[in-house]
Amino acid sequence: MVKTLYDADGNPVDKTRLVEELAAPTVTGVRQILSGHPAQNLTPQRLTALLLAAEQGDALAYLELAEEMEEKDLHYRSVLSTRKLQVAGLPVKVEAATDAAEDVKAADLVRDFIDTGVLAEAVQDILDAVGKGYSVCEIMWDTEGKSWFPSSILWRDPRWFEFDRLDGVTLLLKGENGLPEPLAPAKFITHIHKSKSGLPIRGGLARPVAWYYLFKNFGIKSWVQFAQVFGFPLRVGRYGAEATPDEKDVLLRAVRSIAQDAAAIIPDSMRIEFVNTNSTGNVQIFKGLTEYFDKQISKAVLGQTGTTDVGQHVGTANAHERVREDIEESDAAQLAATLSRDLVRPLVDLNLGPRRRYPIIRIVREKKEDVSKWIDNVVKVAAVVPDFAEVSVVRDKLGIPQPAQGAATIGASPVKTEEDAPGKVASPVKTAQSVQPAQSAPEPDAIDLAVKEELGDWQPLVSPLVDPILELADRCSSYDEFLAGLPDALKKQNAEPLARAASFAMFNQRVRGRNG
Repeated sequence: MVKTLYDADGNPVDKTRLVEELAAPTVTGVRQILSGHPAQNLTPQRLTALLLAAEQGDALAYLELAEEMEEKDLHYRSVLSTRKLQVAGLPVKVEAATDAAEDVKAADLVRDFIDTGVLAEAVQDILDAVGKGYSVCEIMWDTEGKSWFPSSILWRDPRWFEFDRLDGVTLLLKGENGLPEPLAPAKFITHIHKSKSGLPIRGGLARPVAWYYLFKNFGIKSWVQFAQVFGFPLRVGRYGAEATPDEKDVLLRAVRSIAQDAAAIIPDSMRIEFVNTNSTGNVQIFKGLTEYFDKQISKAVLGQTGTTDVGQHVGTANAHERVREDIEESDAAQLAATLSRDLVRPLVDLNLGPRRRYPIIRIVREKKEDVSKWIDNVVKVAAVVPDFAEVSVVRDKLGIPQPAQGAATIGASPVKTEEDAPGKVASPVKTAQSVQPAQSAPEPDAIDLAVKEELGDWQPLVSPLVDPILELADRCSSYDEFLAGLPDALKKQNAEPLARAASFAMFNQRVRGRNG
């Protein structure tokens, strides 16, 4: 009996529908590829009406406007593409839920899919939600091999979907009969971009930018008209008092033709004058207005203007860069949550079966750090804290996959001692030594044995070294938080009691040796 699979919302997965193309364009026009052009002759009244209609469930005109804005406004297109490409260019990492073999296997499965490049091609399509508020991509599953793998992830026009009129949150597909229908589980990646609280249709950046787009267009149109009128000197034709109507018509045609042909023939009794107008101030008004709207669009999309405008102070530019990094981290976290829900879970369920915990997607910019220092800190802590970290965490940090069974490996092997006997628990020091290169240990001399005898009750001496680490571990709620506080904890370690006791023991034993 085949066990029924369920998606994250508890809906049963119909495997027969996973290989079908469910959201393709229709010939009936319900999901047509042709689009309207609401940006043409857009007015504040029309913009208000289409935004209100989007809130009430009819977002067709709004989505068409959002698409046109990306095509017609080069500044908006530039900053929006910058924001999306920042996230699309980040590495996608997979972390195993635990160090258990089955969880490591699930993580390796997800990594194998990511290595195919199918997801990399679709990330920017998924991020279409940044501008429009949501995006939908359809997963085409390949079942020709032994595994279920997405062969492609297809972008679907957001106009082909609508939100449930009751809750305004649940996405529905516009069916061929014109009626909305639920999305098939494990078939779609639905990304809701949340730039603000409230209805998803109001969360896209196109909504606030639309007003600046509208007024910016008004300003540019006036600027073009101004340039047409005042871009050339004013031409004035003069005629005498005795000029006939026919002569006046000749002069008028001559004045008009100069603008096009730069040549004219007029009677000797008439003359044409060119009058230059001082319009510099008016030009600056139009230019300043356009630049103002561009800056507001940059603030809406990037959170600042320092990365798009020149002439910024160094300190201001650095602050703006940090703002952009914060936005990048937020967008990446939202994308990772969507991929974990709509891609990772069905991929694992279809191939390995459902489970309580699933691999975790991380999309973060790699920060430069001293890996050798990180390893050194891990070894120091592992020397005094039993079961300090899972091996999978260290492997993920270093980017080293789990070795395949039977493959040649490098690394030190644990030293066999009497502690390895059944029922014995390995000491923390031995655990730390097991990850260090194996070295031939010298035979202990008499002094070493004597020091060991003197330091038999070592717990009070080691406590000043161990306690700062244990206190840090009790305060921290995550592994990353622990690593961040580790340098300060190491500074608080007090090795003086242990060093004093060891020195005294060595001195005592040497005195005993001299006295025979």
